[in-house]
Amino acid sequence: MRWWENEFVRVEGNRLRLGRRWAEDLARKHGTPLYVYGAERILTNGRRLARAFAAATSLETRLAYAMKANAHPAVLALIREEGGWIDAVSPMEVVRALATGFPAGRVIFTGTSVSAADFEALLAVEGLTINIDAVEQLDIMRAVLRRIPGRRRIRVAVRWNPGLGCGFNPKVITAGARSADGTPVKFGIEEGRVIAAFRKAREYGFTPVGLHQHLGSGWVKADYPAALESVDRMIAKARELAEAGFELEFLDFGGGFGPRYRREDGLFPVEAYARAIGRKVKEAGLSLRALVVEPGKFWVADAGALLLRVEYVKTNYGHLFACVNGGTFNTVPRPAVYAHARHEIVNAGRVAGGPRKRVTIAGHLCETGDVFGKDLLLSVPRPGDTLAILQAGAYGRSMASTFNLRPIPDEIIV
Repeated sequence: MRWWENEFVRVEGNRLRLGRRWAEDLARKHGTPLYVYGAERILTNGRRLARAFAAATSLETRLAYAMKANAHPAVLALIREEGGWIDAVSPMEVVRALATGFPAGRVIFTGTSVSAADFEALLAVEGLTINIDAVEQLDIMRAVLRRIPGRRRIRVAVRWNPGLGCGFNPKVITAGARSADGTPVKFGIEEGRVIAAFRKAREYGFTPVGLHQHLGSGWVKADYPAALESVDRMIAKARELAEAGFELEFLDFGGGFGPRYRREDGLFPVEAYARAIGRKVKEAGLSLRALVVEPGKFWVADAGALLLRVEYVKTNYGHLFACVNGGTFNTVPRPAVYAHARHEIVNAGRVAGGPRKRVTIAGHLCETGDVFGKDLLLSVPRPGDTLAILQAGAYGRSMASTFNLRPIPDEIIV
């Protein structure tokens, strides 16, 4: 069994299956480019995480799916039926969550640079929990709320910046003073202003219920020590808040743990992480009702694949290119956007065997960076072959654009 195989994507007779269907058959029936998502794998990933936290703590665990990873309605419906919550980062995501059947009480909004117009839409939704990303947001919220008739209880949490972050690329590190490339981190409220933010929220008539943090995206095994350190900092801050008179309903540890994108990746130990959180929270004696985590990639990344057709094969200055009928920016932008992003790529009709050469998978956009993979050792593609870009269930369709006026592909779930 290859390292990337699971119940959604597997090899039989040297051909690729997605769920119970041959990948080539799906490509012929629905056309390419095509996103394919596996319902069974989505359920498996969510249930694994639920079991890990159920075994680690007696507190309620709220798995708040990071909708920005993949907002397909069928994916959301599966997660809703499993009892999941939603982590939304825009008013439009809140609207999508409600339209998919999530009650407002199971939606947490966490936004940055949130406008008055955004808050007008958000505050009209009763039962929503709003994470405050800046003390300054409270003034905007109060001004907006005064224009809305009637009194209502507004649940707020505070997103603090614990001073350290981690992630697979500097662009997705969301805590600390600066990212790994020196970019100042815009997210969260710095440590010294957290209690003042809670006091201001209460003074303005809001109901503070939680403390939230998010370190970054794409954690691997090497990030585990930093994740544990952030848990300690979170719990210490929660104890300070309790001493200041703020008894919290929940602690939200954010997301970031991802799937395996490369053979050499060390998987982040989610079960050990859950046990550590459960133990540390219990030892702290906090009077919490719930713990929250926000899985996105973990839930859906390895439950998705993108199918592409090889139009022709060319050589250029000694380089071999398989030229396909899709572009990264319109399908799976991660390899073009993040220097460290990788996706396994296989020939759906000839996964192994035959002559193998170094091949670059070239998209059809006017951009040198529009390649899905560079110098990959593959069975030499032929015109008409179907290639599968694996681990494409997260941040593919949701990040896709219409660059060059190319359309965004269709999606199916199997």
